[in-house]
Amino acid sequence: MAKKGILLVNLGTPDSPSTADVRKYLGEFLMDGRVIDVNPVLRTFLVKGIIVPFRSPKSAKLYKEIWSEQTGSPLLYYSILQQKLLQEKLGNGYHVELAMRYQSPSIEEALDRLKKGLVESIQVIPLFPQYASASTGSVIEKVMNLVKEWQTIPDISFVNSFHNHPLMIKNFAENSKKYGHENYDHVLFSFHGLPQRQLIKCDHTGKYCQKVEGCCNTLNDVNKFCYSAQSHDTAHLIAKELGLPKEKYTICFQSRLGNDPWVQPYTSEIITKLAAEGKKRLLVFCPAFVADCLETVYEVTEEYGSEFKHLGGEHVQLVESLNDSPLFIDLLEDLVINK
Repeated sequence: MAKKGILLVNLGTPDSPSTADVRKYLGEFLMDGRVIDVNPVLRTFLVKGIIVPFRSPKSAKLYKEIWSEQTGSPLLYYSILQQKLLQEKLGNGYHVELAMRYQSPSIEEALDRLKKGLVESIQVIPLFPQYASASTGSVIEKVMNLVKEWQTIPDISFVNSFHNHPLMIKNFAENSKKYGHENYDHVLFSFHGLPQRQLIKCDHTGKYCQKVEGCCNTLNDVNKFCYSAQSHDTAHLIAKELGLPKEKYTICFQSRLGNDPWVQPYTSEIITKLAAEGKKRLLVFCPAFVADCLETVYEVTEEYGSEFKHLGGEHVQLVESLNDSPLFIDLLEDLVINK
């Protein structure tokens, strides 16, 4: 009996926290034309001449802070668990593979294993809840570029996003309950940042993004594929699940790179503002990630935590990502069966 192929794809991680491996990872990641969407000549100059040489040693030190001798990269560790648990959940009628958009295991190798497994179809699930050209779009483009060379191409489908999936909303809400949002002065929904120009490119009317006040606050036909609008929707749904009043939480964006304007407000500026208002304890969700990684474990807990204390705050508490939660595996099963 032919099996159905499932390909889970996350962003990626260096093979080790060494400067050489981090340099290799950053080089592949940042040379993606959907990640740094500028003229290829300028991108090559920026990435290979400036960003990678200067950023690799610094990033390597950060990766060493979160790297485990037993399990390695947390993102890869939890992604492997997700693949194994989903395979167990789906059973013998499915062949589940895991890939990273950058580095190992590669999409090309995972697709080759599915092809050799004689699957009758392939469903690609990028593990990014909110759609962005630089993440989900890049995965789709990479898969299509690879399979177009095959002589026989099976049915292929893609999950565009799952930003409002009830099980994801419930999962993040459940993860936070052990901390009790009522014990914190304010709640942050901190999403990974993107340059504003990438959001503008998603506005096919040319008249809405960054031109209409509150353009991202509510999903509609114009902004339904907008990363920021989907992020706002995710945050509002989690807040509703928890019964959070609007004045109790803020939606913001982290991990800014370079001097161009990125999606705002910036998480670091919101933390500064809240500290100035006398807030002492912050609870932080990162619902753009389904597995804990550098951006959650280190950037939020260590960098923002230290910054907040320096400004007079007391504590920043990260709500763990979905990781190997049974609810998240149920969500993936639902995407496979019902998408």
